[in-house]
Amino acid sequence: MKRGFASDNNSGIHPEILAALSAANEGHAVGYGGDQLTGMAVDRFRKEFGDETDVYFVFNGTGANVLALSTLTHSFHSVICSETAHIQVDECGAPEKFTGSKLLPVETNRGKITPQGIAKYLHGFDFEHHSQPKVISISQVTELGTVYSIDEIKAITSLAHQYGLFVHMDGARLANAAVALDLPFRAFTVDAGIDVLSFGGTKNGMMQGEAVLFFNPELSKNAKYIRKQSMQLYSKMRFVSAQFLAYFSNELWKRNASHSNRMARLLEQEIRRIPAIQLTQEVEANGVFAIVPPEIIPRLQEKYFFYLWDEHRSEVRWMTSFDTREEDIYNFTALIKSMV
Repeated sequence: MKRGFASDNNSGIHPEILAALSAANEGHAVGYGGDQLTGMAVDRFRKEFGDETDVYFVFNGTGANVLALSTLTHSFHSVICSETAHIQVDECGAPEKFTGSKLLPVETNRGKITPQGIAKYLHGFDFEHHSQPKVISISQVTELGTVYSIDEIKAITSLAHQYGLFVHMDGARLANAAVALDLPFRAFTVDAGIDVLSFGGTKNGMMQGEAVLFFNPELSKNAKYIRKQSMQLYSKMRFVSAQFLAYFSNELWKRNASHSNRMARLLEQEIRRIPAIQLTQEVEANGVFAIVPPEIIPRLQEKYFFYLWDEHRSEVRWMTSFDTREEDIYNFTALIKSMV
């Protein structure tokens, strides 16, 4: 299969995680999370995020976001998010279908929402004709490859809590953000005021499985029932838990994310040498966004698979992964040079 820059979902499973899956396959284990590996994985998350953290493993990122938002809301609530947020653009309306809540998108040109953008939705409280704002959802890393600083996160959580709102973080690429910020996970999540976190691993070397972390146990009282109703309770949960144990072991998460971020910076460096290509976003994690002459895009895609991000302005998205090689970057950029 040809290599490409379409998504960090397209890479395979890291060998250390594949080995952990094989080891977990020995013998029998209690289903639905009653096994030893799941208990160990929950303890590992609590070591990272604090002893009060309540952990729920799910199949995928959409399931994680739906479980998190469903647990925080009723159908008369609304969720404030970026106009480019995954829950707004790429989840086929699942958050709205399963929560019944309205999504309120905030305009942004860098993927990050601000207190100023959020403020226009902070009205209509206790007015029965108006959906009631209840959650602010932010993505870390954003869908445009940018990273929130601690101060930016704290500004949002402070505003949210002032109005009695919760803050959810979609952390599908949380490891890439941690590497970019050079901070431990908890510094820009629970310690920065985040209430609920969707913790991703699939885009960083895992096969499948995400985790929903509630930092206030009062918020997760009904989470186990909602997870079951949402069809996200995995019977053979040891195979998700085993992956997370390998993911945290010897900082595999950090090694993988550091490599993918480094490859994105290399790609940025090489693209800057091509005057015909215009970068559109700061490269802060493992995504590169650029405007490319439209006539060469189909020809490039014949050799390297990637997605057109905005066809109206000929903007593409290139994602790097834990298994991206330097030669992939050099060969790809050489091909671009030959076409322009």
